[in-house]
Amino acid sequence: MKRPNVSVLASSVLLASILAVALVFIPAAIRAAGSSFIGQFHTISTLVSTVPRNGDVNPYGTVVVPQSLGKLTQGDVLVSNFNNSANLQGTGTTIVEISPGGTRRLFAQLDASTLPGSCPGGVGLTTVLVALQRGWVVVGSLPTSDGTSSTAAAGCLIVLDSNGNPVETFSGGLINGPWDMTAFDGGNEAALFVTNVLNGTLAAHGRVVNRGTIIRIDLDVPQQGQGIPAAEETTVIGSRFSERTDPAALVIGPTGVGLSGSTLYVADSLNNRIAAIPNALERQTTAFTGKDVTSNGTINDPLGLTIAPNGDILTVNGNDGKIVETTPGGNQIVHKLLDSTGSPPGAGCLFGLAVVPAGLGVYFVDDCDNTLKLLH
Repeated sequence: MKRPNVSVLASSVLLASILAVALVFIPAAIRAAGSSFIGQFHTISTLVSTVPRNGDVNPYGTVVVPQSLGKLTQGDVLVSNFNNSANLQGTGTTIVEISPGGTRRLFAQLDASTLPGSCPGGVGLTTVLVALQRGWVVVGSLPTSDGTSSTAAAGCLIVLDSNGNPVETFSGGLINGPWDMTAFDGGNEAALFVTNVLNGTLAAHGRVVNRGTIIRIDLDVPQQGQGIPAAEETTVIGSRFSERTDPAALVIGPTGVGLSGSTLYVADSLNNRIAAIPNALERQTTAFTGKDVTSNGTINDPLGLTIAPNGDILTVNGNDGKIVETTPGGNQIVHKLLDSTGSPPGAGCLFGLAVVPAGLGVYFVDDCDNTLKLLH
């Protein structure tokens, strides 16, 4: 497969349905006004618990389904769980599907012993979660055996069909602790942008190492029933990001990613900044830690990241329960408190987020009470 052609990017993106972390439907009024996106929203509603029957908790990945196929319903939200019922990190095995009205059902429950390929260490589902137009779902695993970083393993990406059945895995090579992901979805081809946080991290025993990476995996994407996605090329487009193990978060490193045009924005959690990697769709060399977009201010351990309909960057803070809107030029224009639970208020509550279709709000998972919520 040839790498996605940047010259056709705009038309391909506009024809795609929602990519959740890279929503491309842009209401004309919002674009023309050039105003804040989240500034118009003042209500937080709880849709439903994200806990399935097996008791998995700690919801991480959040993505809106772009097309109806198999068990997938367009507009529903998929959520991956990182912890099992004993609250051990890196042991969650489930993805739930939640309707806009708050009905939850199980989309997939993965068993490490029956995966159709290698996944070093087993299954512990992270924020890596993408749903493609052709019904394929890709989820990441950074597994542990006991919930601690000392037993963390390299993991893999797991590809599922539209009925929640795993059909293949991508592992080894440049995949080492996949932590978050977004995608360019061109229908018959896609590019996955994956953050990796275990390059040298475990050996450092809690010290910061600057070896985190962002990789692009170029995929051929067939229709279901006509084969399975094939990884054609994997390229390091970002490197030297700070990362370390952490008892409360398992590991901290480059987390949220969002694609706007051909620029990939990255939440550089340990350095409390948002970075930009230019020409992300085509580049064949690393941009290292990218260009500074913004840092500090109301940014406070940025984790989940997505792109607003007006082109602004939305991030949620790991340390204080806030969502922050930043312009591509680096101005932090609005912030809102989403959760004030605990001490300090809101710490450890937020992770994955996704824009509601047509820009009607923002979905976000709340780890403090294991729910999917809506800012609207």
